Amino acid sequence: MIIKRHTTMGYRREKLEEQIKRIVSELLVRGEIKDPRIGFATVTGVDLAKDYSAAKIGISVLGDPRDIRKTLEGLKSATPYIQHRVGKSLGIRVTPKLSFFLDSSLVEGVNMVDLLNKLEEKEKKDHDQRESGGEQDGGSGGE
Repeated sequence: MIIKRHTTMGYRREKLEEQIKRIVSELLVRGEIKDPRIGFATVTGVDLAKDYSAAKIGISVLGDPRDIRKTLEGLKSATPYIQHRVGKSLGIRVTPKLSFFLDSSLVEGVNMVDLLNKLEEKEKKDHDQRESGGEQDGGSGGE
């Protein structure tokens, strides 16, 4: 487990990142962004620059590559509106410049779990075949 030291600046940055994540998530969930290209998207995280001038927002999109591309295009088009809403909600002097990127970590995680499950099934099957072939003569259906 990694424990972050909270400095005043680091804590403020983390707090702003969480607020930006919440604000953008709410805009997506409530359907306040009217672009029809935006599909089922989830905000996975926000990385705020140390000087608060820019925020990179990670997005996970459910769908095929075409849906992903269209959603990112829609978000790029809606960025000025989203940035305005974030600035208004945060109430800070300078609003960070927002940009969106596809966060594939969730998809990679699901694929990794899938691979681990397949490996476990294969090992169990190999183990069952070894046991049924060496010690027992049937009953388990060794296939």
